[in-house]
Amino acid sequence: MKATLKSLRETKANPAVSIFVKTHREHPENEKDPIALKNQLKVAEERLIKEYDKRTATTILDKIHAEIKELNHNYNLDTLAVFASTDDVQIVRMPIDTVERVVISDRFATRDLVRDMASAVHYYTVVLTRDKARLIEASNDRVVVEMDKDSNSQNHMESIPFPIENNSLYTTGDGGSDRSADNENSYLKEFFNRVDKSVQELWGEHKMPLVIVGDARNISYYQDVCDRPDNIIATVSNLTELEEGNAQHIIDGVQEAVEKYRTSLHEAALSEIDKARGAQMLRTDLQEVYRAAYQGAGETLYVRRGYMQSAKIDETAQTLIMADDTATEGVTDDAIGEIIEHVIHNGGKAVFMPKDIMGEDQPIALVTRY
Repeated sequence: MKATLKSLRETKANPAVSIFVKTHREHPENEKDPIALKNQLKVAEERLIKEYDKRTATTILDKIHAEIKELNHNYNLDTLAVFASTDDVQIVRMPIDTVERVVISDRFATRDLVRDMASAVHYYTVVLTRDKARLIEASNDRVVVEMDKDSNSQNHMESIPFPIENNSLYTTGDGGSDRSADNENSYLKEFFNRVDKSVQELWGEHKMPLVIVGDARNISYYQDVCDRPDNIIATVSNLTELEEGNAQHIIDGVQEAVEKYRTSLHEAALSEIDKARGAQMLRTDLQEVYRAAYQGAGETLYVRRGYMQSAKIDETAQTLIMADDTATEGVTDDAIGEIIEHVIHNGGKAVFMPKDIMGEDQPIALVTRY
């Protein structure tokens, strides 16, 4: 998703059409989704015909209809976004809420999406039993996808794709035998080692932290064989229905652990801010923050959750002047979103902080690379 948003942000087109539709994950609610999409496409069609020449409008609309013809709404998440120009169409399903709308400009409307994605904890949940391993991608408290044999990200894997069955032969023998217990433990560790090879291959593409779910023994064995144990942000050993339970049931069960991880990020952020201040590598003035972000000097941007500021931005002069009247020509209502996009586009990251940690006196802080 981050790579897709970065690519979209870098695209300039005239016009760049962005269409956002609220969608549903489950049947029968998702039966309404084709109608909602059709309604927004009608809005886009009316605007394109009114604002652009017939050839441009027809080219874009034909490309959109060709792309959505085979769209399967059974795979919808919470938002369906269509980004279209005369050259290309991209359809993106997202695990975030949105306002249904059509935006036509010279750039795609990615700012709100970047903000929402940056504020989320995005992670893999590895679900372990003695017989099976599952992998669920999640964002905050929502399932993005559970990996299966048809998942695109597993099409060309060298390791075993998820879900992974344990086909090893157990020599259990007498249940009280130390030898048979050692045998099973050895088989389990070998199974989890194979599971970890698959996890690490997928991790190499996306660098997401891991939440490990299973009983205490299986979690311990996985930690022993894991190639990158530092990537594990939490373990949860009290969940049920691990093999056949609904993916959302699993994600609901790890939320306390995810929230603890989020809190640890906030505590670490305060330490990083103080350290950067001491090294004179901290910017808190909004104009200085903008300039450093635009120039690619931003390493980590800390933003108070919900903070927005209208301003007039001049990219040529690299200036940002705060403004109160958003109706004034040249004034953007979300200059903070612009800064977030610059930081992420240039390889930095954004961390959203609760209001009780970053107050009104310091709603934004940028740790610079130099």
